[in-house]
Amino acid sequence: MMPDPAPVRAGARTFAGLFLVTLATLTYQLLLTRTFSVTMYYHFAFVAISVTMFGMAVGALAVFLRPAVFVPEQVHRHLAIGSVLFAATIVLSYLTHLAIPFLIEPSLVSVYAIALTYTALSIPFIFSGVVVSLALTRFPAQVSALYAADLAGAALGCLAVGPALRLADAPTAVLAAAATAAVAAVVFAGDMAGVSSRRGRLVMPFASLSVLLIALTLAHAAAARHNAAWMRLVWVKGQYEARPLVERWNSFSRIRVIGNPERLVKPSGWGLSTALPADRTARELHLDIDSYAGTELTAYKGDPADVEHLKYDVTNIVHYLRPASRVIVVGTGGGRDVLSALAFDQKAVTGVEINDGILDLVNRRFGDFTGHLDRDPRVRFVNDEARSFIARLNDKADIIQISLIDTWAATASGAFVLTENSLYTVDAWRIFLDHLAPRGILTVSRWYYADRPGEVYRLATLASTTLMQMGVTRPGNHYAIVRARPGGSVGAPDGVGTMLVSRDPLSSHDLDVLEAEASRLNFEVVQSPRHSVDDTFAAIASGDRLREAIAGNPLNISAPTDDTPFFFHMLRLRDVFNTARWHDQGIVRFNMTAVGVLGVLLVTVTVLTVLCIVLPLILSARASRRSDPAAHTGLAGAAPHVLFFAAIGFGFMLIEISQVQRLTIFLGHPVYSLSVVLFSLLLSSGAGSLSTAALSEGGEHRRSALVRIGLLALVLVGFGAITPAAVHHYESASTTVRIAIAVAILLPIGFFMGMAFPIGMRRALREAPSIAPWLWGVNGAASVCASVLAVVIALGAGISAAFWAGTACYVIALFALTTTKRAE
Repeated sequence: MMPDPAPVRAGARTFAGLFLVTLATLTYQLLLTRTFSVTMYYHFAFVAISVTMFGMAVGALAVFLRPAVFVPEQVHRHLAIGSVLFAATIVLSYLTHLAIPFLIEPSLVSVYAIALTYTALSIPFIFSGVVVSLALTRFPAQVSALYAADLAGAALGCLAVGPALRLADAPTAVLAAAATAAVAAVVFAGDMAGVSSRRGRLVMPFASLSVLLIALTLAHAAAARHNAAWMRLVWVKGQYEARPLVERWNSFSRIRVIGNPERLVKPSGWGLSTALPADRTARELHLDIDSYAGTELTAYKGDPADVEHLKYDVTNIVHYLRPASRVIVVGTGGGRDVLSALAFDQKAVTGVEINDGILDLVNRRFGDFTGHLDRDPRVRFVNDEARSFIARLNDKADIIQISLIDTWAATASGAFVLTENSLYTVDAWRIFLDHLAPRGILTVSRWYYADRPGEVYRLATLASTTLMQMGVTRPGNHYAIVRARPGGSVGAPDGVGTMLVSRDPLSSHDLDVLEAEASRLNFEVVQSPRHSVDDTFAAIASGDRLREAIAGNPLNISAPTDDTPFFFHMLRLRDVFNTARWHDQGIVRFNMTAVGVLGVLLVTVTVLTVLCIVLPLILSARASRRSDPAAHTGLAGAAPHVLFFAAIGFGFMLIEISQVQRLTIFLGHPVYSLSVVLFSLLLSSGAGSLSTAALSEGGEHRRSALVRIGLLALVLVGFGAITPAAVHHYESASTTVRIAIAVAILLPIGFFMGMAFPIGMRRALREAPSIAPWLWGVNGAASVCASVLAVVIALGAGISAAFWAGTACYVIALFALTTTKRAE
């Protein structure tokens, strides 16, 4: 046999090219998450993670199954070609997605459209997977440093998405990601061995493509600033979308404003009374987030009489009970609740809005239309997450108002795609109630659907559970629920329910006023200390029958906590494939559908993961029989390596998603899930990978590797135990302190997790080099499965359970490492 050729080494350009490819890969994945939330529905955005990882796993398997094509001598050429194909297909796949209407209906056309969309979107990631697989498996002596470059690129991708979406829209940022991949192709081509003319034949066309994509990015950014983007979203949730008045993007929303500012219309309202005079009109514009969660901008010239219709909305009934109050509005949206407080002549109002893009539109871009509410001396707007803002307040409020605040939009991190919400948990309500003045009221409004008021039942259990934890024995004496029934067809949404809850028992005077106003406005008091409209409300209010009421309801109406912050998801996991149950909640049935989609996706990715492990074995065995039986002898001892890479794939993703979920709630703003949580985790993992470069070979390497993976397991156990306590202790600290705590939690975890892949890959390249690309694919396939499994575990058992499942995976990886054969 011929001696093996000298191993090819990666030059500086290879490191730079890999950095750029992974930067473009993660950036495009996050942009797809953001785009899916607009063009589809928030829960389909979750699939972007799976599409990315599965495509990359397929690319790695292609390298493994075609060793005659991907020969080591041509690695730099293949890296360059793979990168340019990645760049080109980013643009083509994104255009394909924008051109296909998304429809959910029981038809072959709908199924085909969805399948075509996801197939097209997976293609760029296949080429990215080829590039990353080649880079991490063709340079054995440099795998630690290369994996560090891989993770550093991904970390910068996390950091870049937020600013990119603030400066431009998602399509512009997609063009920028494609340009980055094209630049990577130029960089890779420059590292090719051979005569300069050979390099030039690749560099020149790649450079031309890079220049073209950069020019397109700049041109599209300029067009988007003037609301004239030519690569815009046309099909949104299956409907054609005309060009809006204004469109703004950031890492957790796409905001648009539509309507005619001069047109008089019947006032909009979530729970307007039927007693509202029929001739009442107003001028309004509609603002929505991801073309679903909506709010109104109301024309206002300073005269409260012009917005008298706000006094007929059930969401504002609290103002009749507590006049001359200091009000905190959670989620100001178009300013409606702030304007309501002014209409009732309240003493002062603080509006807390998490989305600075909305504040800019309401108070500046459309300030002349809305009356510049921010200039009223009684009004203060704050750009912050309401829970953390209230936790830091020294003053007490008389009213805290939360009116239909939803999170039906996915963040670019992919963390909020099942609408984790830090406002509707026991932990949050304790903060809110603690920051009320004596006789202060927390008022929360949710949809009330016909005779199945699942969300309002859940509000009641949330109130009762919180009050009981605060020492109240009969929680029903502390809250009341009022329903507005604007009417509609049978089976249609039945209005809005508004809860009024206080630390102090509601007084007889409070109840007299409430009943009188409800009667005047044709509202219905469905629960109060004097009355319950049904036995479920009565059982929840009693306290001693609370568990019975929860267990007997077909939906999960138990009180969410910070460990299970999924208020909107009431479908029990045992009913995940019961499609009849998906439609139990009418207007919010898509929240039920989201869990069903998650179940279907879990089955799908599990099957695909198994195929990624089994199918290559079958194909490799056939190849061995047809040609050289020694071609794939590495498969004989592959089991420990497969177990190791599958375990760390599951472990990393379970830990990552659980920490993103937990710490995003702790930090209080979805932007931080990118700029702090994911960036810190990925960057520290890169540092951990780089630290393994100094490991020696042979028995000393084995002992050191075992020690490091063992330390990883211990670090995870330690931080898993102390993190919940640290999060609780510092929840009212300043944002700077909370960020510092989050980084302190993430850095050690990420550092040790980053060691696992290079340790395993170096061992695999030494013991079974032919299967190294397959092992990278196994790692990716396991990550795909874990990305879905993490959310399933969090929904069913809590975020902590997902974290501990990830820790267990690393213990399994440690076991697998001890069973690989010893180096000679």
